[in-house]
Amino acid sequence: MRIGLLKLSRLLPKMLESQLQHYNFGGHRPKLVVTCSDVPGHYIDLLKQKCDVKVCSGLNRDEILRTIPEAEGILWLTADRLDSKALDAAGPQLKVVSTMTSGMDYVDANEFSRRGIELGHTPKVVNEPVADIAIGLMLAAARRFHEGRLKIINAEWEMRPQWMLGQDVPGSTVGIVGFGGIGQTILKRLKGFDIGRCLYTGRNRKVEAEVAGASYVDLSTLLRNSDFVFIACPLTSETAKMFNRDTLAMMKPSSVLVNVARGGIVDQPALVEALKNRTIFAAGLDVMTPEPLDANDPLLSLPNCVVVPHLGTATKQSLQDMLAITTNNVLSVLAGGQLVAPFKK
Repeated sequence: MRIGLLKLSRLLPKMLESQLQHYNFGGHRPKLVVTCSDVPGHYIDLLKQKCDVKVCSGLNRDEILRTIPEAEGILWLTADRLDSKALDAAGPQLKVVSTMTSGMDYVDANEFSRRGIELGHTPKVVNEPVADIAIGLMLAAARRFHEGRLKIINAEWEMRPQWMLGQDVPGSTVGIVGFGGIGQTILKRLKGFDIGRCLYTGRNRKVEAEVAGASYVDLSTLLRNSDFVFIACPLTSETAKMFNRDTLAMMKPSSVLVNVARGGIVDQPALVEALKNRTIFAAGLDVMTPEPLDANDPLLSLPNCVVVPHLGTATKQSLQDMLAITTNNVLSVLAGGQLVAPFKK
């Protein structure tokens, strides 16, 4: 019987200490590779009790490719491209790889299917922390937090009624592009803000949306009517640069754009132009292109753009949750079982 993902994740580290003893590898010590050393050391020590473990000392792709040969299972903890070159480097004995992300735009899932290698990821457990970041960015952009701080730094604080007026959330129309787990959790958070209505769009209608009171519309309708637009969809060939000069022009001049999905969904130069020209009111970004963003990127010079460095899942509990699922994905398969959280295209 499978344990729910959230419940399972809360068992770490006790799970690794006790449950690890129940994994039966038939007297064999599986060869594991952890592609990043920036995880709590005692987790690695626990894995070493039953597995031969290699940990990449660096974060660059060359280091990963040098470390993964002969691995039977890989905990892929970076966003480096996971493709045929990586799988070739690992070798034919590789049985399972699990990423520590929900989004899989950097993974060639077809190559895994072709080779019969199991592929896991960490969905659902990212919903709450990413939704929290989305709400924070919404408020920061709508109420001009970054611009206000710049006013203080530049000694431009004014004491008058109409100074630095922002956008109101209560009574507003919110549009969510991509109504999966993260989009649904964003709407749950918004319920406490007394929004007027919620529109959503995506590949298909969602039963959960009907229950939550969200209305399905096409993208152009969503953009023209929404005061706040949240991007929470995967990056695919269909969604790449979905937000471009034409679509941004459909939005209200008073609207706020929040992106917690992937930077590639937005045509970044077009967004810079829209913010400079006040085509839209403001933007809040947890993701951008490239990452890390250059310190001289035009986005960072805009007072109406709030930018944070991909902090969506950067909490202690989230790290523990994702590491738990990633570890169990790999160990379960190596012990002859199934993925706890398989990736489904």
